[in-house]
Parts: sequence; structure tokens; C-alpha cells
Amino acid sequence: MPGQTTATGTMHVFPHREALITGLADWLLERSLAKADTAPFRLALSGGSTPQHLYTLMASAPYVARFPWHNMQFFIGDDRFVPHDHADSNFGMMQRLLFSKAPIPADSIFPMPDHGLAEDAAGAYEQTLKNLYGAQDFSPEQPFFDVQLLGIGTDGHTASLFPGQPVLDNRSAWVASCVPPVAPHTRLTLTYPAIHSSQHVVFLVEGAAKRDILARIRAQDPACPASAVTAQGELIWFTDQAAAPSGQE
Repeated sequence: MPGQTTATGTMHVFPHREALITGLADWLLERSLAKADTAPFRLALSGGSTPQHLYTLMASAPYVARFPWHNMQFFIGDDRFVPHDHADSNFGMMQRLLFSKAPIPADSIFPMPDHGLAEDAAGAYEQTLKNLYGAQDFSPEQPFFDVQLLGIGTDGHTASLFPGQPVLDNRSAWVASCVPPVAPHTRLTLTYPAIHSSQHVVFLVEGAAKRDILARIRAQDPACPASAVTAQGELIWFTDQAAAPSGQE
């Protein structure tokens, strides 16, 4: 069903982390192999601890030999505005775990800028996306991303869309900067419109600490920024049993 929300998205529940990460890796592999070589498979990656296990698995046998790396493009859903070699950089983490270990062409990796003014860096990344998209505005018939990978925080944020931040009301920019008062560092983040322009929006959620907030987001709690995420195509939840809302384990 196209145009799904966090309430209507399908739940895929796995018994434990290993099964969850393997299940998502298999799902990504299947979809990347199905994409014709005439168009790149575009994947926006998420930071956080749980995705690190996914990236490590993707860069390990047998997956590293099976993904069509030559036909994939990698983007960053959000990042801290710090140098790429900083310990808190999402791109730096992805570089260590995935980009440096898989045979991905360098020109297929699109990190967010890490220097200058944050506002200028957001504008530069937005222009990169527009150049690749071939238009200044999103089309309902043409999603930019094949897969947008997201997580959720215990405060209901996703990407760097934190509660109470002006970026939540920004429906014109594709990329924006923000300064969450409860998190370190200025951030760069894809906005709601850019996240929406996805064939598949995938939330990866693990652990009992996320159970209550996941249920609130599924119930469309307006206090949770993740509740407002939509997909141009399909929205899917990949969770373990510990995180799954009651009745969906």
C-alpha cells in the first residue's frame, strides 16, 4: 500500500537481535538485487548502535560478496556536524564498519559536509541531492530513495528530528541544520519531505527500552516527531520481540 504512515506500516518482529539484523540484511539484499542496473539503488543510512550491527554484517561474508555494490549509492540520513574522523560522526562510524570494508566505489558514497557553517553545509547537501534527483522539487511519481533507514529515540525523535525543534515545521528544505538542546553537537538532518520521498521507509528498533515509545509512535502521538514520518511507498517496522508493542510480539 503506497503512502504509509507509522500507524499503517507493517510490523516484522524477530525473536532476538541476531535474527533481527539478519532478517533486515536479507531484506535489503533482495531489494538491491531486484533493482535494474540502469538505475542506482539508493540507501539512506542511520546512525545509532543497532544499525552498527547491520553494517558489520553487510560487510562480512557471505553478504559482502552478494550485495551489488557497483549499483548502490549511500547517503546519510543525519549526522552530527563534526569532522568525519570525530568519534561522534555517523559517517565516520559507517566508514569504519561498512564503506572501508565493502567494495563500494568512492563516488557512490555521499557524506554530509563536515566543515564551514552548518546552514551552508545543509544547503550544499541538499543541492547534491537535487543534482542527483534531476529536479528542484520532489515528484509523487518518483521517490528519491529506494530505502530510508531510521531508528527512534526514547524521546520519540528520529534522524535528528527532535521534539520542539523548528526543523519539524520545515516542509520546504530537503536538508536542515538543528541544535537539539538535549543532545550534543549541532546536527544536519534530512527533513520530513526528504524522508517521505522513499520507496521504503524502514524503522529498525531493538530492546525493551524502546517498547513504550514505539507503541506511542504507532499510535501517532504528536509529541513524538517520528509519528509524523510517512513514506511515498511502503513503511516497515523491523523490531525484536522486546521492542514490539503488546499484542504484536
